[in-house]
Amino acid sequence: MSEFESFDYTKVTVAENQMSQYMDGYEHFGWKVDSNVPIEKGMGKVTIHLKRSRTVLNKMELTRLQRHFEACMSEIVALENSTESFAMIAALTSGVSGCAFMAGSVFAVTAAKPIIWLMILLAIPGFFLWGIAYPLYKNVKKWRAEKVKPLIEAKLDEAEKVCEKGHALL
Repeated sequence: MSEFESFDYTKVTVAENQMSQYMDGYEHFGWKVDSNVPIEKGMGKVTIHLKRSRTVLNKMELTRLQRHFEACMSEIVALENSTESFAMIAALTSGVSGCAFMAGSVFAVTAAKPIIWLMILLAIPGFFLWGIAYPLYKNVKKWRAEKVKPLIEAKLDEAEKVCEKGHALL
């Protein structure tokens, strides 16, 4: 007959594209995928059910390191999302500014006495700002991705070091 063993259980919900990184990371803190519960997928997220022996030594330190690992991974997600956010803000600002110029242009031409020169003067930057919104989005996204790439690499290195420390405690 086998020896009695009790387990701690947890579940982690992560982005589907990061599932592998999380599963590898949690193994270094003593967690194993619970084969009795299927992995749940939905809306780009994955819920992984994990278990760990309750008799593991240094549980407090492992938990602290695990929280550090989770914080590193959260920061990586935030950095990756910032590329899209910055680009979207720039494009929307350009588009809304173009709308403001076009509104001024419309008001200038529909005034009691139309001011054609003002309408043309306001329409030109309006059309320009509308036209530049998408190229601006692409360029800002590319620029931001280049800027955060070394930061993401540094966070991945930090997460790796935390995993090494956790693995050494097992």
